[in-house]
Amino acid sequence: MADLLNIGLSGLRVSQTQLTITGHNISNVNTPGFSRQSATQSTTLPQFSGSGYIGSGVALTDIRRSYSEFLTTQLRNTTSLSSDVEAYKSQISQLDSLLAGSTTGITPSLKSFFAAMQTAAEDPANIPARQLVLSEAEGLARRFNTVYDRLNAQNESLNKQMSAVSDQVNRLAGSIASLNQAIAVAAANGSQPNDLMDAREEAIRQLSTYVGVSVVPQSDGTQSIFIGSGQPLVVGNSANRLEAVPGKGDPNRFEIEFVSGDSRQGVTTLLSGGELGGLVRYRTETLDNAMNSLGRLALAITDQVNTQLGMGLDLKGQAGSPLFADYNDPGLAALRALNLGSNVGNAQPLLNITDTRTLSTSDYRLEITDSTTVPPTFSARRLSDGASMTVTATANPAPGGGYTLSFADPAKAPNGGQGFEVAFSAAELGKAVQGDVFLLQPTRRGATDIGAILDQPDQLALAAPVRAEANTQNRGSGVITQPDLQGMKSPIDPVALTAALPVGLTYDSTTGLFAVPAGATLTRINQDGTPAVPPAFQSGQQNSYELQLSDGSVVRFNLSGRPENGDTFNVAFNDKGVSDNRNGLKLADLQSKATVGIDLNSPGTTGVSFSDGYGGLVERVGTLTAQARVDSEATTAILKQATDNRDSLSGVSLDEEAANLIKFEQYYNASSQVIQVARSLFDTLMNTFR
Repeated sequence: MADLLNIGLSGLRVSQTQLTITGHNISNVNTPGFSRQSATQSTTLPQFSGSGYIGSGVALTDIRRSYSEFLTTQLRNTTSLSSDVEAYKSQISQLDSLLAGSTTGITPSLKSFFAAMQTAAEDPANIPARQLVLSEAEGLARRFNTVYDRLNAQNESLNKQMSAVSDQVNRLAGSIASLNQAIAVAAANGSQPNDLMDAREEAIRQLSTYVGVSVVPQSDGTQSIFIGSGQPLVVGNSANRLEAVPGKGDPNRFEIEFVSGDSRQGVTTLLSGGELGGLVRYRTETLDNAMNSLGRLALAITDQVNTQLGMGLDLKGQAGSPLFADYNDPGLAALRALNLGSNVGNAQPLLNITDTRTLSTSDYRLEITDSTTVPPTFSARRLSDGASMTVTATANPAPGGGYTLSFADPAKAPNGGQGFEVAFSAAELGKAVQGDVFLLQPTRRGATDIGAILDQPDQLALAAPVRAEANTQNRGSGVITQPDLQGMKSPIDPVALTAALPVGLTYDSTTGLFAVPAGATLTRINQDGTPAVPPAFQSGQQNSYELQLSDGSVVRFNLSGRPENGDTFNVAFNDKGVSDNRNGLKLADLQSKATVGIDLNSPGTTGVSFSDGYGGLVERVGTLTAQARVDSEATTAILKQATDNRDSLSGVSLDEEAANLIKFEQYYNASSQVIQVARSLFDTLMNTFR
């Protein structure tokens, strides 16, 4: 009887526990990260009797969670990847809408500016048309400024998000450390605390939505969490921290530091995965490039328009004034060379733009490798592709002294210039120390630095500085085209040009040559600019000539027809060019001229126009946005599959648990009946002896 009673009691205890576990599963069907639990039971030790071994009941051996480390790791990694892609897509979608928008992009303002320039060129004496050019130039500059402000605002938003995500990472790291401690204490008793382990797995999964992690189980039941290139975020019951702090080189751009005790390590470039990885990836791969591309375009427009204006004359006969502000103002030049916070010295060099045509969209890293030599030794690297640059130091003239550094890509010799130079005055160079590093950003601020400064429409130089005409007494049919001034720096010097002009060209039919005054040289040239053979004028054909003036400037023009002996053609200063629009047409032609991204080794086959340059940026961002959307759909599907795989093993099925509830209830009732039978037998036996 006692054996039967013990067997019934063991069954009752086991069935009651099974019902408790089943109820626990049902109650946590919607608990995030909960793994379905089940009990493992086995027979107790049998007792030997004369006829053999008789069973003594049942006992619980373990309460297990339905768990697969492989499926959990797969879900964690997929969650990290999906969060990375979603964060990237969210940011780049905003950038795509901004750049490609018909009301927010640069293209509408760029078209309006050149349309106004074309209108002014058609009627160069029209003051309202000239005023429209100034207004559209101001609108174009403001549009660049506005787009830059929007990009900068997005950068500030990234800073805030990086700070918020870092706080969440720290919160979860602390929670995981606490759970590690509780699990280690519980595991010391010989059993696994299933609910605590589920809570820890869910905390790690949530952590993976913010940053990519790797998990290493330990022998005491704890799990160590590593990020980046192996930085220990959680070890045992201790947690380190991440902090978003202003960048050492640029305080407006936050960097992530790994904080362990009193030590700090910059890990921004080491992080991947999760929301934090997606934000860092977007800023590095897309936002920085967009700001640099936009800045390069603004610098190119400023340079090309101002340069061409300087090659013309305004309504007063003066050299053209710049339409846009000087981008090499010392205050602006200083902002392009950032002294990294780790530098020992506090030198502040100036980065000046020398050729906007050859500028890239990359940043550069400049390091002083030896400050004891004269001049100091420098090394430079282009950050977009890691290519090393050739650095050439040239002594600056007094009184500032110091050195100016030029940079060239050795792979593009002999014309591998990068379009900028860095100037160290003697005073600033004295502050520099070996090992100091500077971040060079030639184009980063171009879109915010551009500004229209010309406010007088009559100072808009639409006329060419040189004109040509045939003498009215000529007897032949020779025709001269209007000349094109070459070889003078912008802005031109009207005084020097006036002193070198006019120049008369007198035709000698005997030799086929044109006589010119002393100090001037006339050469018939081929289409490529080389001297033509024979040098004599070819009657009845179009002949190209290059006239070198006494001041060193060069004038090109064409002569055609059939001039007669003694016919004269005059090249003079265009002091009556009120209705001349030749320089205005050149300004309008800048819209389609290749002036951005030119390789000087093959200038005729490389480079893009302003519109194509901006279109390339929009196209690149649009392509990346489309790719991000495809990636988002793919990672969402993969995440769902990983979640379903994990839930198929660990998730709670209410149908299955309902069936278990009925089964274990019947088990409980049957065990109760065994006890009832044992009791009845015992009572019968006791009544026999009364």
